[in-house]
Amino acid sequence: MKSRAIFLDRDGVLNRPVIRAGKSYPPARVEDLEIYEGLSERLQRLKDRGFILIVVTNQPDVARGTTRKETVEAINRLIAREIPAIERFIVCFHDSSDGCDCRKPKPGMLLAGAADFNVDLKRSYIVGDRGSDVERPASLWVAAPSSLIARTRNRRLPIATTGFSRRMKR
Repeated sequence: MKSRAIFLDRDGVLNRPVIRAGKSYPPARVEDLEIYEGLSERLQRLKDRGFILIVVTNQPDVARGTTRKETVEAINRLIAREIPAIERFIVCFHDSSDGCDCRKPKPGMLLAGAADFNVDLKRSYIVGDRGSDVERPASLWVAAPSSLIARTRNRRLPIATTGFSRRMKR
């Protein structure tokens, strides 16, 4: 039988983004990383219920030359150490103009994670803090429910689905 997974965005879902001039950015240094309190226990409960936890994150600042790939990987290692329930980090280092297949909302990272862990995408979830994290391309490649978390922005964002989001807040 295929597994179920929860695909998690990184910045704004696992860790607090850095806000500059009203815009949200990923932490530029390991020292800037602030993981949301209580996530390790909550995500472990989901893993204990049979979900595979996979982080899928766009990190275009590497392509733009403002952040080093090694810094992104060091931040991911620290998050993995603090939240051991996470099975894998899959990262797109491309910029939006690169035309890659891995940058969300394109399905490349999710399809790679699904192949690596034999995941049934229709029984899995996508969690993000931006519309581009949870949007589905026109081909409707997956029927997975998605959740949009609205806790880190200056403006209130809609919740795409409420069932999973409510469970995560407890």
